[in-house]
Amino acid sequence: MDLLKTLVDKGLRRELPTREEALAVLATSDDDVLDVVAAAGKVRRHWFGRRVKLNYLVNLKSGLCPEDCSYCSQRLGSKAEILKYTWLKPDEASQAAAAGLAGGAKRVCLVASGRGPTDRDVDRVSETIKTIKEQNEHVEVCACLGLLSDGQAERLRKAGADAYNHNLNTSESTYGDITTTHTYADRVDTVNKAHAAGLSACSGLIAGMGESDEDLVDVVFSLRELDPDSVPVNFLIPFEGTPLAKEWNLTPQRCLRILAMVRFVCPDAEVRIAGGREVHLRAMQPLALHLANSIFLGDYLTSEGQAGKADLEMIADAGFEVEGAGEVTLPEHRVEAAGGCGSHASAGCGSGSGCGSHEGADVCGTTAAPAAQEARTDLVAVRRRGAGTDLAPNA
Repeated sequence: MDLLKTLVDKGLRRELPTREEALAVLATSDDDVLDVVAAAGKVRRHWFGRRVKLNYLVNLKSGLCPEDCSYCSQRLGSKAEILKYTWLKPDEASQAAAAGLAGGAKRVCLVASGRGPTDRDVDRVSETIKTIKEQNEHVEVCACLGLLSDGQAERLRKAGADAYNHNLNTSESTYGDITTTHTYADRVDTVNKAHAAGLSACSGLIAGMGESDEDLVDVVFSLRELDPDSVPVNFLIPFEGTPLAKEWNLTPQRCLRILAMVRFVCPDAEVRIAGGREVHLRAMQPLALHLANSIFLGDYLTSEGQAGKADLEMIADAGFEVEGAGEVTLPEHRVEAAGGCGSHASAGCGSGSGCGSHEGADVCGTTAAPAAQEARTDLVAVRRRGAGTDLAPNA
């Protein structure tokens, strides 16, 4: 397929595909999905070999969020029966993190529900970061606390944070359909604040919310323009009690095509399979390792994931290896350009002149969202263990 050969060649050169090429990846048939995986796999192996980075989530504060993000079980008005608790103490958070690190994770992601942190919250998280780093050598810490105010990213960096996560989630043109309590521009501003403070930016998307192919390409091109070092790809977990509970739009094959498109657009960024992989990729999770070089180990914020032991067995059985604590995740050119976690320069994941533009969204017409698939509510389990409980975590 000429398309795939062209995309591989561009990926090896870190050259931005055209919008038409990215859309064509999403439009390939299920019969061609293995060819798509094989092609994107060449790009993944060129930049990351067969290493898989493991990340571990610690939900510092769960539920009762004042924002109305339709996809979120912690949102304002959510009727999802999730765990609700206030801030974990630094030692509690460090203990939770240690379970993931013992399972092979090299990065701990500290997440708290809410619009954004107060200065007191930043002090609290800073103390947690220091505690985790004192008790666990070589650990990377990423904070995910919502929208940042001026100076907060710098304070987190000073406390020892390596990265900051804030996802764009969906395209700018449809963002208002998903969330009304803040804007797409607010999210972009927070990613830029993380960049400016010298933190490694982590920003991704959520697929499966009823978006079109054009929406997916828009958000991924916008991400390439922002140039995060890490791009988490979440697949919507349709929680009962949230507005998107009925959105079952994903098949394993579509998930693979989405991951392949992300890899082609951001060839040398850490592409992470995030929430929902067990729900939507199911038995095809090992194939996704040929596209992404990073996953979350064990459970997520409010839902249970695949057992940590099963994650490790899956990685080994698929012929991949867990990235060690002493190994550098990102390609050398990104690390050298930044002098640390990764590059934010145009030589990295790129900021080509056409990136992130929504002006050409109608170039190829509008592709309707996929038809709904059979609901697999049996695969959605609320987290009842780990952080915020007396039960051992799944790691």
